[in-house]
Amino acid sequence: MKRYCILTKKSLLAAAAVALSLIFVLVVFSLRDGLVAALAGARKLPIYCTEQSEKKIAFTFDAAWGADDTDELLAIFKKENIHVTFFLVGEWVDRYPDKVRAIAAAGHELANHSDSHPHLTNLSREKIAEQLQGCNEKIKALTGATPTLLRPPYGDYNNAVIETAESVGLQTIQWSVDSLDWKDLSAEEITARVTAGVQPGGIVLFHNAAKHTPEALPGLIQSLKAQGYAFVPVGELLHPAPFTIDHTGKQIPETK
Repeated sequence: MKRYCILTKKSLLAAAAVALSLIFVLVVFSLRDGLVAALAGARKLPIYCTEQSEKKIAFTFDAAWGADDTDELLAIFKKENIHVTFFLVGEWVDRYPDKVRAIAAAGHELANHSDSHPHLTNLSREKIAEQLQGCNEKIKALTGATPTLLRPPYGDYNNAVIETAESVGLQTIQWSVDSLDWKDLSAEEITARVTAGVQPGGIVLFHNAAKHTPEALPGLIQSLKAQGYAFVPVGELLHPAPFTIDHTGKQIPETK
């Protein structure tokens, strides 16, 4: 009987030791997870929209593939007397230099969409810089203007992309409203999506070679004008430093 009691006490002590070890491990992992969460909070964000007291918005057009609709888009913008931002891929610039010059001559903003449209997050910082500088150089060679804005292909970014962009003089821009025109939505569907999502300071994503975008734009622009919206390029929507970017990607000017 005594032997049984001694073994039981030893077992209890062993069990207690195991329990304490488990508690220790849980505490360590909890602290680790807290550290990971804190580090995650340091993740940099691009600008998705800006805080505005006026009803200003930016229409943006990614140009990576075809160019068939570019002249029609430019004619629409001229008729509506608005200016937009074109994010150009370097290889697109190579294929359509006359379109690039026409966009610049019409007073629209030219911005960087990488040189060959890769997933930048899969590249080293050196290769990211090559992509960004290659596109910038091609645009500058044709127009004399050096882009100051980047939209990463596929909207794919991380700290390395944003920091490398900053190192070569580019601010990283996303969007607050996706027209989904690349999915061949109808003009009515594009209009409904943009109208429902747009807010002052918003940045709207379109593509220069989407099937129904030229059909949607005139009515959409007129409708938003009737609501009091003014259209400006992204560069005119942005606030100068100092500013902050909140957890939603909204750029907010800091009061001095």
